Amino acid sequence: MRSPVLLFITILSTLAYLGLAVLGWGGIAGFFSHPALVVLAIVLLALTGAALFSSGNLSRGEREDRGNRWVIAAFGALGLLAGYLPAYTDRIGFWTLDGDGLRWLGVALFAAGGVLRLWPVFVLGRRFSGLVAIQPGHRLVTSGLYGVIRHPSYLGLLVNALGWALAFRSGVGVLLAALMLPVLLARIRAEEALLASQFGAEYDAYRARTARLIPGLY
Repeated sequence: MRSPVLLFITILSTLAYLGLAVLGWGGIAGFFSHPALVVLAIVLLALTGAALFSSGNLSRGEREDRGNRWVIAAFGALGLLAGYLPAYTDRIGFWTLDGDGLRWLGVALFAAGGVLRLWPVFVLGRRFSGLVAIQPGHRLVTSGLYGVIRHPSYLGLLVNALGWALAFRSGVGVLLAALMLPVLLARIRAEEALLASQFGAEYDAYRARTARLIPGLY
């Protein structure tokens, strides 16, 4: 279970994110008139409920790369824009993609990405921090999904963001999801540098046989 402060932040940020989408759509009645958006909201709340029972944290651990903290602010800014703009552009019909089926594809991707985002948090437990840090008793996990890709949680975050955008048929939302990629890559480079300095040849061997995000591509 997360700390009370982190529990509060998690719940507040989720409600704010959903609230921005409702505001962008012009109100509760308009937003919840779309079945796909109702399911989207339910999935968001369900994922948040599951996250509350994880051990993810913001621990600085034994050693932290403080120079990477700007990533948190960047994600926060992109999150605010992604919460509001896709819903708003959907409502006014600006740069929207056709097809109600696209909404349901977006909901499915949002759910799948959310599960992929959370799964490593439960696998790593207290070692999963929102900061780039080496935790006490830190060891490499190289089995399961980690035996194929090194950053499954970040892949889940990208899929989740893309799904949110498509649920609103929003070209602007897709662009915002794409803008997350350079921020994530900066985070990945910082994490891998820290892990390489901590685990040396063990991490080099692990890195040589796995992909960062997508097997065969990257």
